Amino acid sequence: MPQQLRFDLPSGPIAALDNGVRDAPTVLLVPGYTGSKEDFQPLLRPLAAAGLRAVAIDQRGQYQSAWARTEAGYRVSALAADLLALAESLSAEVGSLHLLGHSFGGLVARDAVLNRSELFTDLVLMSSGPAAISGNRRVLLDSGERVLAEGGMHRLWEHIEERAQADPRYLRPAPALRAFLYERFLATDPVGLRVMGTALREEADRTEELAGVGMRILVLYGEQDDAWPPDVQADMAGRLAARAAVISGAAHSPAVENTAGTLSALLDFWLGS
Repeated sequence: MPQQLRFDLPSGPIAALDNGVRDAPTVLLVPGYTGSKEDFQPLLRPLAAAGLRAVAIDQRGQYQSAWARTEAGYRVSALAADLLALAESLSAEVGSLHLLGHSFGGLVARDAVLNRSELFTDLVLMSSGPAAISGNRRVLLDSGERVLAEGGMHRLWEHIEERAQADPRYLRPAPALRAFLYERFLATDPVGLRVMGTALREEADRTEELAGVGMRILVLYGEQDDAWPPDVQADMAGRLAARAAVISGAAHSPAVENTAGTLSALLDFWLGS
């Protein structure tokens, strides 16, 4: 059973889920914009069964982690500094630390690797592109920023719900899941949403810098991703000389939408030849 943990970092406490494996290579899982550690819950027990410790976190200002003291605490570089502080602690225990960032979390993970690559064995960019976000997610991000400024978090939740339900593919979540998503969303710092949203719209392409690090990288994405188009992520993988894994039947959240396919690709990368 995954355990709730708290890591006391210089910038404040970070909440985490730990799958409980000890004395084993560790995977650090970083969620995306509006996400949380629970986005990785489908992977935690299977990773334990494969002999890997998995630690999934809430980034600063997300769900159960402390909010940043200033707006600057939500910049990509500041969030990456949190990852580095956590990585120092985890790698000191096991010596082998795999890093995975989902969506916006991939931009943060990239920054961490560019600053302290020696702390990580390898990097997985899951549904995360080379630069600013595009596609339908960019449209929602732009409209949501205006709603947040005018109506606050509850109105933004309603706006996101309205947009989601207008999609013909919309599937209403079960009541318990919907209640959790609502609780998580309202626990998020609106300042963090705004600052992270700006980063998603303005992030520079740092692919060449990352390629220069020489680290093993996996670019993993759903075949129907609507944030960074699949061809953009495929091109990034080529520029990085990275392995690519396209997850069938998945869009922007492959760990949830096709857990088995995602797990297979991850274990092949981390444990395969």
